[in-house]
Amino acid sequence: MTTGAILMTAVDGGILPAVLPAIQQEFGLNSTQAGLVNSVFFGGLIVGALLFGWVSDRIGTGYRRTWTWNVAMLLAILGGALTFGLAGSFVAFLLLRIPMGISRGGSEPVNVALVSEWWPKEHRGFAVGVHHTGFPLGQFLTGALIAAVLGFAGWREAFLLIPLLGIPIIVAQALIGTRRNQAKVYDWIDRRGLTRPMPELSTRLPGSMLAPVKQALSNANVRWSVVLIFLFLWAEAGAVTFLAVQLTQHGMGFAEAAFLSGVSGLTGWLGQVVWGTWSDHAGRKFAIRFLVIGWALTLLAMIFITSAATAWIILLAWGLFRNAPFPVTYALLIDSVPKAAGTAMGIMIGIALGVSGVLAAAVSGWIIDQSGFTVHYIVLAAICLLGLIPLSRMTETVGRHAPVAADREEQQA
Repeated sequence: MTTGAILMTAVDGGILPAVLPAIQQEFGLNSTQAGLVNSVFFGGLIVGALLFGWVSDRIGTGYRRTWTWNVAMLLAILGGALTFGLAGSFVAFLLLRIPMGISRGGSEPVNVALVSEWWPKEHRGFAVGVHHTGFPLGQFLTGALIAAVLGFAGWREAFLLIPLLGIPIIVAQALIGTRRNQAKVYDWIDRRGLTRPMPELSTRLPGSMLAPVKQALSNANVRWSVVLIFLFLWAEAGAVTFLAVQLTQHGMGFAEAAFLSGVSGLTGWLGQVVWGTWSDHAGRKFAIRFLVIGWALTLLAMIFITSAATAWIILLAWGLFRNAPFPVTYALLIDSVPKAAGTAMGIMIGIALGVSGVLAAAVSGWIIDQSGFTVHYIVLAAICLLGLIPLSRMTETVGRHAPVAADREEQQA
């Protein structure tokens, strides 16, 4: 169920880049102005991630997080409907990116924290990796869905119809994500001698309203994770926002470009499961180190996308690395601050994803206008390699390099 939920999170975030060429054409936007549209969306994302992540910790962990996620997803459905009905001008369209950004930002941290609290700690990397396969599958599905919609309608209909797919997932979350079902899972974990993800089914941090924020920010792994994921997401936002635009410049139609922009999702699920599971055994940092290098090499390969055939080859290779750093880092972060997981995820996703999205799209648009796609991808690869610096400052949480509980308290301080 949470895989379906994260799939809808990916779909909501992927609609705008996939239809961006059609929006540019209708409103007469250059790449810099198109980047501004994405920046407004990510501005809303910052608010949503921080707000919903914090609220989910205050309401309660575990099954209670399903309520917070459902509200976030309903906001995306509302924003899509308003875009269809009211986006008659560029200003109106720009403003309506805000509610959809808030929904996108709020749904991911809550959902990742939720899945981590239904699996034993020994298999957290695997669980988050499998759950996060919804992202690459959603990225591919977004391209396919939008290609289908553009075959009989326009980009406004894409914003109306596609978010409606989230309604059955909302209903299923409400029916399945219950206290009774979580109790069954915890009994199953106890019978097999594994470690519960949380001592209780649902807990709230004691103390003031800011207690989750204080606990999250006091942990060095949380702070360095923000920097690491910021760099990954800057590279991803820069690549994804203008990928369909690059494809149309090589003679492809809007529908074909939208479809091809999502093909990395076909291999993305495999990368997430393999790297997430490997991190449970070899260590989170060990896995991320390989992912940084793989990202940089495949971003440089995108320079050579000049046809549908080269797009398929290079983007499928990128998919093996594209989504994998996020569940591995999320697992590391939940290992570090389990009781404030929603807030920690919200801080990381809000700041890293939100700020990188606000800046990356606009900066990448300017670079493309000034110097072209070759320089664009070289810059993105360099930004990705910088991730090795914050990674070196983080503390491993798995295996022989993981600190014991007492040591972890001291390192957090």
